Amino acid sequence: MPCHRVNEILELLSPYWLKNKELSLLEVLALISKEAVFDKPLAALTDEVIIYHLKMEQEEKGAMIPGIAKDCENDFYQALLKARGFTD
Repeated sequence: MPCHRVNEILELLSPYWLKNKELSLLEVLALISKEAVFDKPLAALTDEVIIYHLKMEQEEKGAMIPGIAKDCENDFYQALLKARGFTD
């Protein structure tokens, strides 16, 4: 795993773990897995799931996914022009 991914996980995990101080690291990861409705074994939990879950936990309920929000257009006509490459 690249160093920046490790740093990102540690940065996101710190405040989450502080809320659950009594848990071990494995228990925290199991809790994240449960909250993310990850139905595979804990050994299959990927860093993407951890990062996504911890980022979305900081967002309001019903907030748009950040990766989708950057491409969202309020005006359908502008979105259509953008999709066809006529605007930036």
